[in-house]
Amino acid sequence: MKFFRKYIFPELYGLLVYFTIRLLHDTDLGQHFWKRDFYVNGIEMACSILVGYLAIYLFEWLFRYYDSHRGAPLSYRDVVRELIILVGVNLILVNVVFVPMDMALHVTQGIDELMPWADVADINMIPTLYAIIYYGVARSSTWLKAYVNNKMQLEKLTNDQLETELKFLKAQYHPHFLFNALNTIYFQMDEDVPGAKKSTELLSSLLRYQLYDQQQQVTVKQELEYLENYIRLQQIRASSRMQLNVHFDERLNDQLIYPLLLLPLVENAFKYIGGAYKITIDGSIIDGKFVFKVYNDTPANMKAPDNYSGIGLENLSRRLQLLYPGKHQLNTGRENDHYTAVLELNI
Repeated sequence: MKFFRKYIFPELYGLLVYFTIRLLHDTDLGQHFWKRDFYVNGIEMACSILVGYLAIYLFEWLFRYYDSHRGAPLSYRDVVRELIILVGVNLILVNVVFVPMDMALHVTQGIDELMPWADVADINMIPTLYAIIYYGVARSSTWLKAYVNNKMQLEKLTNDQLETELKFLKAQYHPHFLFNALNTIYFQMDEDVPGAKKSTELLSSLLRYQLYDQQQQVTVKQELEYLENYIRLQQIRASSRMQLNVHFDERLNDQLIYPLLLLPLVENAFKYIGGAYKITIDGSIIDGKFVFKVYNDTPANMKAPDNYSGIGLENLSRRLQLLYPGKHQLNTGRENDHYTAVLELNI
């Protein structure tokens, strides 16, 4: 394709200009150019091919010059300026080559009038028309490629920004979880050292999952096993009055899910439990969606749902927007003496 555009197309461009001029000129005068002397047509076609190569070379050079010296985005003023310069270069070129050639041919053929005004108009207008068409086609292709490249760079930049934000959210989340877990072990160490050791083992297992199982997606089974270890860790610290009900649908096995999305809901349930000290955790498949529900009783003096929010839920909400855009629904709210969180994912 590059070979054709560089070596073949300029020749075709020059001949197209030539035959268009001859067609209009001969139609107007009722002549047939093939009936003229062969050397006349040969000279005209050779000059037209020369003009074709020179014109395409100059046009492409101007395009490269414009692109290398344009710092700001393309504007209508740039287009008009480029087009005026290109038309001017084209007019200079055709008048330098075609006009002397046409005059010389008239002299050799014994024609008294060196250059009829009709010939002047044809020689200037037709190449200019084709130059404008070439400009539109060539520059449209260049601008389309630039637009596509800019879109791809913008998407890459957006993806990089989202990936950076996700990494930040994960880094922000780990200390939050670690603080709560260590707080649990801290209180346990005063009364039950063997139990604290067991809790440390559970914490190590949880951290190992976070450190080494951070592939882009995990199975729901892995995520639920991780959640069960966390629940066991929290049960050690929880009051004996707590009523814990955990149920996971047996159909939840190999479906893929992004990791560490369920824990903030369970974590807040343990953190803000009160009243009748009841927590219910349920994971199931409903109408092809993964539905995760967490219910917990709250203290009677808990004033507003805002007290229940914080870095955990804010982090979760943002991660869901990034990982499941348009494919999730998170509803949380307090009613009377209990709080409910429901997360639906299309997995």
